[in-house]
Amino acid sequence: MQLFDVYPVNDITIVRGLGSAIWDEAGNEYLDFYGGHAVISIGHTNPYYVKRITSQLNKIGFYSNSVKMPLQEELAEKLGRVSGKNDYQLFLCNSGAEANENAMKLASFHTVRKRIVAFKKSFHGRTSLAVAATDNPSIIAPVNETDNVVFLPYNDAAALEQFFAEQGTAIAAVILEGIQGVGGIVVAEPAFLQAVRKLCTEYGAVFIADGVQCGYGRSGKFFSHDYAGVHADIYTMAKGMGNGFPVGGILITPEIKAKHGMLGTTFGGNHLACAAALAVLEIIEGEKLMANAVKIGDYLMERLSTIPGLQHVRGHGLMIGFDVPDTHLALRKNLLTKHRIFTGEAKPNVIRLLPALNIGRKEADKLINAIKEEMGTII
Repeated sequence: MQLFDVYPVNDITIVRGLGSAIWDEAGNEYLDFYGGHAVISIGHTNPYYVKRITSQLNKIGFYSNSVKMPLQEELAEKLGRVSGKNDYQLFLCNSGAEANENAMKLASFHTVRKRIVAFKKSFHGRTSLAVAATDNPSIIAPVNETDNVVFLPYNDAAALEQFFAEQGTAIAAVILEGIQGVGGIVVAEPAFLQAVRKLCTEYGAVFIADGVQCGYGRSGKFFSHDYAGVHADIYTMAKGMGNGFPVGGILITPEIKAKHGMLGTTFGGNHLACAAALAVLEIIEGEKLMANAVKIGDYLMERLSTIPGLQHVRGHGLMIGFDVPDTHLALRKNLLTKHRIFTGEAKPNVIRLLPALNIGRKEADKLINAIKEEMGTII
């Protein structure tokens, strides 16, 4: 049997990781400034994280949501305190796509409406409704096509206001990333997020803050939407939540009431997932990693902005993007093959930096020096 060939892959086999370093099968060391799609939030094989999961596995690894699980209640309490959303409710699932899928479904239940507002260049996942709200026709199968989702320009409050004026009573939810990741590290303007909040409140729609990639402390605040000083009705989470263990969730305003059977999951919130998520939160809090994300992120953006040729350095914390000129499109490839540094991309010419939140200045300087060398040598 062969693997279903849907991933373009680098010819590298990673066999070990520690912190922000990873090694291939030949023993070559790489610097990880991508974290496997922003998943690695506290570093590879963090000893406390490994101990927390191993300890839980030695007790029980899984049972279904048909029994009481104190670990879920512990996670909800810790998550509420660290995120600042103490009065919200938690529903646990397995991935970012599931988090967004359940968020939009819950919004439709709550409002008894069908219309979803999403935005150009958005990415919300690959499940049925999540992919329908993703602005990429090439990954939307015919069965996923729906007239219930409309795409508006990102950061355009006037266009949003006009659409609400025309169809506000039909809108179930507005869903948006506080920083678009796959879309190229596009940061939501505070005034735009404030307009979303105002319009959703005025028309009774649900504001869904997609924090799957830009949340969980990566921006320097727990959710990047917090930079606007507003509260969403539902926050979605995954990626950095489990540091590689599959776990996702949604935080739900107390105004949305639960009833038995409206949402459900087999694996979501299992014992190991909760242990992983608790370990991540304990390390983020104990080691002040959100403050570190701001400190190292500001340093990186300041240094990147001084390199001739790099354009439009932007982001918050350790979610950073910059544009590469057409003459230097081999930069990302060369960083990997010549300097052994993993970075991310957004088509056609954006490099994305999404390292672990505990990465240090030494690693930042190594990346900066490699980029400076390449920008001076690539023709």
